[in-house]
Amino acid sequence: MSSALKNLSEYDEKNFPSSEGMKFGVIVSEWNNEITHKLYEGCFDTLTKHGTKEEDIFTLQVPGTFELPAGAKIIGKKEILDAVICIGCVIKGETSHNEYINQSVAQGLVNLSIMTGVPHIFGVLTPNDEQQAKDRAGGKYGNKGVEAASTAIRMAALEKSLKKSKKSIGFSNKK
Repeated sequence: MSSALKNLSEYDEKNFPSSEGMKFGVIVSEWNNEITHKLYEGCFDTLTKHGTKEEDIFTLQVPGTFELPAGAKIIGKKEILDAVICIGCVIKGETSHNEYINQSVAQGLVNLSIMTGVPHIFGVLTPNDEQQAKDRAGGKYGNKGVEAASTAIRMAALEKSLKKSKKSIGFSNKK
């Protein structure tokens, strides 16, 4: 989350997992493309910086942010992925459309994460105005694309570490 207290692009690279051998889907909204393409660049650069091969990043563009969950489901049917990153930007504007879109997209991505067991990352900016979006797409608050990619890597690494250890966390089905 970006604010004056935390830059989106800052994270501890020394204690960060490698993304080598991982595959990611990146769904990008074409709406507000000046913003979303900068977010995508930050996302892509972060994935490759940590070991993901370019050919293991599967990108799909959708018309708008509302279509991100459908795009995520489409790419998930086509590729076996470690995580899916959804990038969009919904600027508040004069009506409350942003509330409906943001809530629907967030819920759709949560549902996909739960149904598939694959993390679906909410890399959507929800600013009040265009300047706030620019500040969070490579501006003074960093780049939420970097944050989304680092979250995806960490979640995928968590899944892989649990598979290796065969230890259970949380509730168990054993009686």
